[in-house]
Amino acid sequence: MEAMEAMEGARSVETPRKEEEDEEEPTTLEGARCVSARHELLLTLDNADKPCPESYRRNSPNEVGLMAVAENFQRQYSHLCPDRKPLLLCPTNEWGVKKFVSTTLRPTATDHLELFTWQGCASFVADFLSLEPLEPPENLPGSLFSPTLVLQSQKATCLESSTLLCSLLLGANYDAYCVSGYATKDTCLLDRSLLRCPLLAAPPQQDGTSEQDPLENKYLVKPATELRSRFMTQQEEKKKKLEVEEQQEGERQAADPLWGLRVHCWVLVLSGSRGVLQNLFIDPLTGDSHAPDDQRFLGVESVWNHLNYYVNMQDCSSGCADMAFDLEDLSRWEPLLYGALSTKQLALCIARKKEREMMSRLLKEEKQEEEEGEEPVVFEMPRSWVSYINISKEDLEIRWPGGQKTTRYRKAKLEHFAPHLNPDGLVRRLATYKDLACTEEVTVKSCYQQRNDHLEEAEINAADDSTTERFTRGRTFYLLLHRFWSRSQQHHMRFSSAARVDGLARRTLSLRDMTETFEGRKDFLFHRHAVFLKDPHLSTADSDEEVQEEEQLQEVLERFHRDQSKPANIDVAERLFLLAEGRIEVTYHLEDHRCVASRRSFVKPLGSTERKKAEDFRPDMVSSFQVDASEEPLKNMTLSQMLDDLVEDEQQVALQISMSRKEVADILTCREKEKQSVGLPFSPWTTSGAAKARGERQEMERQAEEEEWWLQERKKDILAPLLIRLGDPQALSAEDARRLYLECLAESKWRLVEKAELIQQRFEQETQELQRKQQWYQKNQQSMASLDREEYQKYCAEKTLRIGVAKRRLSMHMTAAPLEYQNLDVRLRNDPRLAPHLLT
Repeated sequence: MEAMEAMEGARSVETPRKEEEDEEEPTTLEGARCVSARHELLLTLDNADKPCPESYRRNSPNEVGLMAVAENFQRQYSHLCPDRKPLLLCPTNEWGVKKFVSTTLRPTATDHLELFTWQGCASFVADFLSLEPLEPPENLPGSLFSPTLVLQSQKATCLESSTLLCSLLLGANYDAYCVSGYATKDTCLLDRSLLRCPLLAAPPQQDGTSEQDPLENKYLVKPATELRSRFMTQQEEKKKKLEVEEQQEGERQAADPLWGLRVHCWVLVLSGSRGVLQNLFIDPLTGDSHAPDDQRFLGVESVWNHLNYYVNMQDCSSGCADMAFDLEDLSRWEPLLYGALSTKQLALCIARKKEREMMSRLLKEEKQEEEEGEEPVVFEMPRSWVSYINISKEDLEIRWPGGQKTTRYRKAKLEHFAPHLNPDGLVRRLATYKDLACTEEVTVKSCYQQRNDHLEEAEINAADDSTTERFTRGRTFYLLLHRFWSRSQQHHMRFSSAARVDGLARRTLSLRDMTETFEGRKDFLFHRHAVFLKDPHLSTADSDEEVQEEEQLQEVLERFHRDQSKPANIDVAERLFLLAEGRIEVTYHLEDHRCVASRRSFVKPLGSTERKKAEDFRPDMVSSFQVDASEEPLKNMTLSQMLDDLVEDEQQVALQISMSRKEVADILTCREKEKQSVGLPFSPWTTSGAAKARGERQEMERQAEEEEWWLQERKKDILAPLLIRLGDPQALSAEDARRLYLECLAESKWRLVEKAELIQQRFEQETQELQRKQQWYQKNQQSMASLDREEYQKYCAEKTLRIGVAKRRLSMHMTAAPLEYQNLDVRLRNDPRLAPHLLT
């Protein structure tokens, strides 16, 4: 209580001093520049074309008064709490000017959808900025740079990262505050080497195809019990336990001598705004949210937003678990500006104002506001001195400093890359290791974007020597996943069954067998398993493909779903083609209330040879088992037809298996070609694509201008058409020069004569037409009307004009033609390409 009374006394002293300071002139503190290496690095940024705003270099009268209040508050706080560290109130900005921490917050609303939620804002700040650790780590920083400069340099301390994140959250209407406190060493230094990578803890990714549980048969014979020594098992368990203990001992972190003293800054988001149900801490270095009772946060000194500054008066000896974040509770939080509006009060005032305006309109009580008592004048927080925080689309795309970022986890390393930074479209790589030193790789998972081969993810597993490739929809063969083992030469593939005509969902091919799974087929086939007699890669290329396939196949098993349109005793559930034995076994679906299914076994007749014809059907070629003995057995004709159909189906199945293996070979060949020519499709909607499109357009315009200039120059060159006939040689011989000279004069003379002939023909044509019209008039002038005479006169006047023009043009051409011919001769003789040869 004594501390609170002293604080109230301090507030009573502050008010008159603030009024005196308001009358003073704005102060400039440009002389106190920072001299650290970090300051010099940031101040060397090229800002010549972007003049610094006046608010960065000077303090307004309100800011001067606020700093006087803060100085008095700091003095009273140090007197009342001598055991606590000084508060972070007025650090210097990049120009060496002291600024209050609340005025450094600039609530900014952006038009990017990604920054509309706290998750998007936190992720962007954590990715975009690189950490500058505090030196020394147990003291408060003496400087706080503006968010605009932090965005430009992409380097920030925890305090500057929190300021930027809090500004974005305030602009997104979150009740956010910057927190000054203490945290663990790993949190302050962004050390994740002992944490598990969050991507490894995620559930396995689905591959786009539905997984069906394998059919279980409870009547299978149980495997024999494995005979193993219990003593050996106990020894192995003890050995593993010792290895785990040694490993945990090596991972155990050494005691931190500065535990509880390391200064850290993070963001507090209170519940009640934008759907936030509980208070949460957001670490700006990682972008992760934590509960207030998280053990990595050891204590809180103060919190602030753009409206006020609050000092924590609660005991933090046991961390932040027992803290209450009701900032209006004066027994737990001491505000710097007593009586200033808080975020909740501001929202309540706005709601009341709207309500008063609505009531005033309804009741027309204009004097309602005058009747209300005057509210006491309270010192309000000055406006932020920081310029508008502008986050461009390019910043969101590049994301990380330099376009890439590497994070070390426990036995893992995570790398992020900006889109279009790598020519192969790599955007993320996660490598797991066997040891803590990260020297022996176990798996490497790479993620790609916008590749022309639709590759989305590739995973290399060194433990079993396997490679897994996942693709997006739309590539050839409708392939979604391809996993292959180099040692066993086994390939497992998954397809988009809805896009394929055959409904193929999965296929597994090895040297000895092949398994295919289908979905949504009209013939209800869902499983096919083929066993080969020998290695399919050892077959000869000159043999017939179908015969070769039948020789390689040992057996083929097909399973079908139930067709409800057929009776169960004729609906095939399983077909087994024993090609090596020449038999075919058919099993039907179970009937209702039956535990045994009907089945038939066929023996294929021998085929025809050069010496013997094909074997005919015999009743002993079929053995049947019918569950219902009362049913009439099938006739021999029906069984013979059924056997013929099965033999034909066997040939079709062998052909389909051959096509499946060929498709696998085609896929492997296609993948080899695609790996050699990996490319990214051009997208003008990204900043890098727009810059590339702009450069290509400028290059095309430059080439068009050069081509236009070349064409104009070629038009001026009278020898150009003749030089093209000779192949446009670099140098001319004497004979070629004389020939070009004579040909050019001859062509010019021919064009002049041709032009004269055209003018003469036009003159004669107009004259003849006028004479014919005059003869027609002499014959018909007695019977012509006045309108026809007027038309005749107009016609004669027009023709006379044309004849005069043609005559004058001919006269002018006859006068100018000799001069033009003479000028051409002089020009050719003076041409540097012909002159040396014409003078001789």
